[in-house]
Amino acid sequence: MLPVDGRQLENVKGELLKLKKKEAADCPTMAQRGQDRRAEETEKQRNSRLSDMAQRGQERRAEETEEQRNRRLAVMAQRGQERRAEETDEQRNSRLSAMLQHARERRLNVIKGQNHHQIQTFYAARTVLYPIVEEHNCGEMDNLCLKCGGLYFRDEKNTRGIYTHPR
Repeated sequence: MLPVDGRQLENVKGELLKLKKKEAADCPTMAQRGQDRRAEETEKQRNSRLSDMAQRGQERRAEETEEQRNRRLAVMAQRGQERRAEETDEQRNSRLSAMLQHARERRLNVIKGQNHHQIQTFYAARTVLYPIVEEHNCGEMDNLCLKCGGLYFRDEKNTRGIYTHPR
């Protein structure tokens, strides 16, 4: 093994520092390339990329421990607080109105879902309780009641053949 003096060590450290600075200078270029690539992708490619990212995130969250989850949520909460502390009144109002609109839509969707479920339940119950009945046609309502002047069906008579006027 060769002996290393302090000057050589400083030179190596200096070269290493230069390389790190060069890498740091290249990072914005890499970021720019990523932005350019994303700007040129088709809708299908974008959806595929976002789907892959969502899948990886889901897998990562499924494998994390309770402690890691709590740490991740704490960091997210802290970032949210910082972002809200730095926002302008206009940004705050915009965020709150978007939240309000989203809540309205969510409630509406819940109501629609409940209504759909209730309607389906009603139809299912009706079919069970009242099986399909054949249609019965009584003809036209063209007979005139001599007592009140109202119309009634031809077969709307008692056993003696007389129309009984409702009291």
